[in-house]
Amino acid sequence: MKIGNLFAGAPAPEEGERFEALLSHRNLVVERILSSAAIEPTEYVQPQDEWVALLQGEATLEVAGESVELRAGDHLFLPAGTPHSVRRVSQGALWLAVHLHPSAGEESDKQIAPL
Repeated sequence: MKIGNLFAGAPAPEEGERFEALLSHRNLVVERILSSAAIEPTEYVQPQDEWVALLQGEATLEVAGESVELRAGDHLFLPAGTPHSVRRVSQGALWLAVHLHPSAGEESDKQIAPL
């Protein structure tokens, strides 16, 4: 058993973002992301599905060419292969990201069912 706190020891970097893996188990990775307001937008197109929650702060993302505004408490599912980037983020924004990597031989184009 390993106990941690998402908010402990979480000073934001002066520039960019810091990614910290909290759990890696089989094809699942949970990470904490700490953001600085001084970022260079980088486009990501990942082979894995990602669910991300903004725990504190505000951000503007570009997802598949569409602008998406997030505030603390908002979450977003990014299917594998979806181009996305953070365009603007508040200083000290804290994210929780859950990555689900395809298993060997598994197709990565599954769709999430609406709630």
